[in-house]
Amino acid sequence: MKQLQKLGKALMLPVAVLPICGILMGLGYLLCPAYMMGSDVAGELGYATSGAAYSIGFFLIKAGGALIDNMAVLFAVGVAVGLAKESDGTAGLAGLVSWLMITNLVGAAGSIAPGLVENETWALAYDKIANPFIGILSGIIGGTVYNRFRHIKLPDFLAFFSGKRSVAIVTGLVSIAVSAILLLVWPVVFGALVAIGNGVKRLGAVGAGIYAFLNRLLIPTGLHHALNNVFWFDTIGLGDLTAYWNGLTTGSTLNGSPIDWSVGMYMSGFFPCMMFGLPGAALAIILAAKPERRKSVAGLVGSAALCAFLCGVTEPFEFGFMFLAFPLYVVYALLYGIFAAVTVALGFRAGFCFSAGATDLIFSASLPAAAKTWLILPLGLAAFAVFFLVFYFVIRKFNLKTPGREEMDVGEETLEPTSSDFMEMAKMILEGLGGKENLTSIDHCVTRLRLEVRDPLQVDEKKLKAAGAAGVIRPGKTAVQVIIGPNVQFVYDEFKRLAN
Repeated sequence: MKQLQKLGKALMLPVAVLPICGILMGLGYLLCPAYMMGSDVAGELGYATSGAAYSIGFFLIKAGGALIDNMAVLFAVGVAVGLAKESDGTAGLAGLVSWLMITNLVGAAGSIAPGLVENETWALAYDKIANPFIGILSGIIGGTVYNRFRHIKLPDFLAFFSGKRSVAIVTGLVSIAVSAILLLVWPVVFGALVAIGNGVKRLGAVGAGIYAFLNRLLIPTGLHHALNNVFWFDTIGLGDLTAYWNGLTTGSTLNGSPIDWSVGMYMSGFFPCMMFGLPGAALAIILAAKPERRKSVAGLVGSAALCAFLCGVTEPFEFGFMFLAFPLYVVYALLYGIFAAVTVALGFRAGFCFSAGATDLIFSASLPAAAKTWLILPLGLAAFAVFFLVFYFVIRKFNLKTPGREEMDVGEETLEPTSSDFMEMAKMILEGLGGKENLTSIDHCVTRLRLEVRDPLQVDEKKLKAAGAAGVIRPGKTAVQVIIGPNVQFVYDEFKRLAN
């Protein structure tokens, strides 16, 4: 689990590139709607096929597409850097080396071992080897080799290749061995992924709901990233996000494979839940809190709800109650599944590059696959009401210990962080972790401080929450994650200064 958490954190680095893709391509399609129609059809329909607006729009679409179309390479480099202990660029180079080795060697299976490509499924698997799943694997290899060999010392006559210079060489050798294994293993994995994807795809709107339910349910483990690769990126020919932001629609072709699903259906259902359902659940948690603690809880979950509405960042809210009241989190995931199925069935289509917040909705609305985006208002109001009523009923009925309902010691106070409280917050968190002498590793991701401690018994979770943390996770014996929210970078900077 500890390693999966590290991988989840590493994936955030390349994923952080996606919002700029959405902004560029959204503006591009707005200025240049004729791009996907072809000059003849666009001209007949009265759309401009030349001029300044067309040229600028075309330029922006290509700029965003340059990243979307090469997400696998971004994963290979970004994951390697994210996994490296010093986030060193050498690890990124190693990830790229691994990617080039694996994709070229496995892609040449027909020449290496002609008998392996006689089976149609195996041949298709080799043809699809340059995908984000393999990009992530390459990043893992690059980051792991870097951590293991960056300080290696070789004999004097090979001293030039000691240390970091050895990383790319060792990565190449490891990647050759991995490629040999993948020649036999990848087609089996690919076949299983295809079966899962096709099984869900055949279920239509219900399948989209099942996917959304599993996506939320797997967040505590980080395994939702593996699931997303099947549905969002072109790993098996089912790349909903890739197709959407390339301006494709149902019936088009994506990397040689026909698009036989409704483009956007595996992203659309998240919008009403994140933008409106989550704020409804947050209001329920606030009203269900003890009266004397509602103000502090409102500051905590209210800011998380605003973040979810605007940006689709849900971690600060979810980690605030998933471990305090896990049955409620299962209900939360189930509500996502239900609303995703309903949303898709009603024909609402929108897409995101980062997450399903208002920003992505606005920029995705101009793309060809977008449909009935006005439905976000009735769907959103319904989601707000249902999430609120279900959360409030379940919390009160089963006396769940959501924020503001857990027992606190007499005199314990909660800090309400503002932009000037980061230093004080960092001090209190350091105290809650047992001081800098108890720390062995300090890192952070999008919303969390990720730490390793010598003595886990010195960690005082109540003090950490009193500092303003939304929650505390212990994914391993010595691993501690402190949920901060979008301002984690500022807290981390102050925390790092105090801990050094």
